[in-house]
Amino acid sequence: MGDMADRYLEISLVKRGVTGTARLLDDRAPITCEAVWKSLPLSGDVYHAKYARNEIYALFPPFADREPPLENPTVTPIPGDLCYFTFSGAELGTTSYGYDREVRPGTTVVDLALFYERNNLLLNGDVGWVPGIVWGQVVEGLDALADACNDLWRTGAAGETLSFRRA
Repeated sequence: MGDMADRYLEISLVKRGVTGTARLLDDRAPITCEAVWKSLPLSGDVYHAKYARNEIYALFPPFADREPPLENPTVTPIPGDLCYFTFSGAELGTTSYGYDREVRPGTTVVDLALFYERNNLLLNGDVGWVPGIVWGQVVEGLDALADACNDLWRTGAAGETLSFRRA
């Protein structure tokens, strides 16, 4: 994969009209990058993290042929990191998470997240450490995205969509 041209995607908060550009980290998370790339475009209701701190994310049904292994893992994402998580419905099934739809125990959920500021720690009070796969890095527009994410935290995520599409 060493000669592969860099691949980029746009990440947007649709209602707020804010878009950034991210480079896929094909050299560090090739399996995850390929799974995400093949599934684009993806968009869904956005949530602001409750435990990890400076994170927004959307939940999707599984889209990879097989869930990627834990490549390029972190529990301390930095600003601009795009992370991939896989959860069983049982891990997200408590009402404390605030989802407006049922997350059933027998299902698998994919979480695509953007970390927009420093001092994140992927430690969940219910399950402990939650390592994520870092598969992309925002290379343009992070300041505008961070401002929009802070607004989302203060004013609410209802009606907002997080979108990922090829650049």
